[in-house]
Amino acid sequence: MNAQFKKGALELCVLSQLKDADQYGYQLTDAISNEMEIATGTLYLILKRLKDDAYVETYLVESDAGPARKYYHLTDKGKEYHKNLKAEWNTFVETVSRFIN
Repeated sequence: MNAQFKKGALELCVLSQLKDADQYGYQLTDAISNEMEIATGTLYLILKRLKDDAYVETYLVESDAGPARKYYHLTDKGKEYHKNLKAEWNTFVETVSRFIN
């Protein structure tokens, strides 16, 4: 898949994964990398930016299988951002489709 296509879509993919349930970083990486090839640290950079912008919050959950896991939770601001970004994405896809069909 074209790297420029992925660059524009990954943030929306992360937000969409968090819309229904809190997840930890590896869980997000695993879910998204099952559908598209991504570099290991790419999603963590996106998650950091989303946290810095207050779209996600984090909390730790102890694990019996190792160190505590940092979970990501979509804030109300993040839910609104996801909704708007998804609408923009759909408009973009419809526009591009008119040109390429």
